[in-house]
Amino acid sequence: MTGSADLIVTTPSGLYCPPGDFYVDPWRPVGRAVITHAHSDHARAGHQHYLAAAPGAGVLRARLGDDIPLQTLPYGESIVHHGVRLSLHPAGHVLGSAQVRLEYGGEVWVVSGDYKVEADSTCTPFEPVRCDTFITESTFGLPIYHWRPQIEIFAQLNDWWRGNAEAGRTSVVFCYSFGKAQRILSGLDAGIGPIVSHGAMLQLDAAYRAAGVALPETQLAADVPRADLRRALVLAPPSAQRSPWMRRFGDYADAFASGWMQLRGARRRRGVDRGIVLSDHADWPGLLHAIDATGATRVYVTHGQVAPMVRWLCESGLDARAFATEYGDEDEAAPAHDAPAPVDTPVP
Repeated sequence: MTGSADLIVTTPSGLYCPPGDFYVDPWRPVGRAVITHAHSDHARAGHQHYLAAAPGAGVLRARLGDDIPLQTLPYGESIVHHGVRLSLHPAGHVLGSAQVRLEYGGEVWVVSGDYKVEADSTCTPFEPVRCDTFITESTFGLPIYHWRPQIEIFAQLNDWWRGNAEAGRTSVVFCYSFGKAQRILSGLDAGIGPIVSHGAMLQLDAAYRAAGVALPETQLAADVPRADLRRALVLAPPSAQRSPWMRRFGDYADAFASGWMQLRGARRRRGVDRGIVLSDHADWPGLLHAIDATGATRVYVTHGQVAPMVRWLCESGLDARAFATEYGDEDEAAPAHDAPAPVDTPVP
């Protein structure tokens, strides 16, 4: 990906747009950074100038500091920098997540960042953007990943919580503090009992509410009477698992919310009672739908199950290639041994 016509090339600092002289989600400090979303593998400290979608300003400042040099752009509004027309479009991943559309010299490229295609109430839904070249993630780029509708997942979660509350057991859900926690909050039935958020989540919950996202009120565990904790649902980051903080809940039932919970053995390795299959990334059908909707004839596949996705797209007649980045999956964080081996020929 080094030709002079390429709008995005790889450099030691990250994805670079040569004619525009800016980076997209760079992993080392640069002068100008366009940020797709505020997860730490995409939004890092130290850049001299940040550009991001306006709805994500609050969470970016919550994670990187109130004083970052941040410029925001409403979804769909474009600016021109050194002749490159740039606009940001909803990615449906987390609050403020965006795809970056670049237009220059008659070519249109889109850098997707991370995305999911099922709409939820905590962020602007994914919007397909027509382009010539599409850079896509492939976190769950295998046919085994096929998500159930989230309305079913939330119904199951509330039923589990209700059963635990009736038995006098606290329900604890381990989930990532940014994005996953707020999405789960949006689907909870607050009539079942108190909702407790770990302190690590409070600032991000507040940023979501400030952006107009409706979330039920939560409390700190220390502020809930012990008798009421037995009916509570507690949202906690994975780092809290088996920590001294957990002792206050006595006899509790626990669950882990992640797309990786669809894998055989993942729940057992996490050591929890229940796996909640809920991801903020597109599943296999979602990835294929998103790629097809762009109309792109050239696709670059980044982090995740790259080789199977490239092979599938090539067999489907597209010019598809692997594209090395340093992005991880902060909001999913699968252990390496949880990932299945690549398959030779993906099947629908």
